[in-house]
Amino acid sequence: MVVDRCRGVQYLNEIKDSIVAGFQWASKEGALADEEMRGICFEVCDAVLHSDAIHRGGDQVISMARKAIYASQMTAKPRLLEPVYMVEIQAPEHALSWIGGVMNQKRGYVFEEMQIPGTPLYNIKAHLPVRESFGFSGQLRAATSGLASTAQCVLDHWDMMSSDPLEAGSQAATLVSEIRRRKGLKEQMTPLSEFEDEL
Repeated sequence: MVVDRCRGVQYLNEIKDSIVAGFQWASKEGALADEEMRGICFEVCDAVLHSDAIHRGGDQVISMARKAIYASQMTAKPRLLEPVYMVEIQAPEHALSWIGGVMNQKRGYVFEEMQIPGTPLYNIKAHLPVRESFGFSGQLRAATSGLASTAQCVLDHWDMMSSDPLEAGSQAATLVSEIRRRKGLKEQMTPLSEFEDEL
């Protein structure tokens, strides 16, 4: 969301729609990897507008608002959100530790283990990042000698990655580079200084 916190700024009512349009554009194509932004709030605290209406047109204001939002995003310690599956696995009790080991390797974690009444099997529920799910079933079968079976993977929630996408070599920075390469964008993100120069 974008919030107006300005006090006494002349002509602001004339450009509110353009600021909202710039915000919508920027939030659909974030500065990190041209991906949609979620759970964000930008506050417009001050503005200095030209007294001549021709210099307050939509073309100038939308572009300026978008670049200001990008610059704000880059200075606000941005984080990536990743989709997370809820995985159900059925296995005997002696395979539970092997399943936990596979989940740890894949950045997942078990949050529920319940014995299925009348059987020696356990129903295990775990969270697994979607990015880590490729090859998961095969690795699980290999680790448990075929004793564990994956019932299903269902998108459960989005989780924030703890690493900093602006820190070179971090897991999030590597992911941003991969996304940018896949989309045909420059591999290096636009530096903050370029946004500041244009404002």
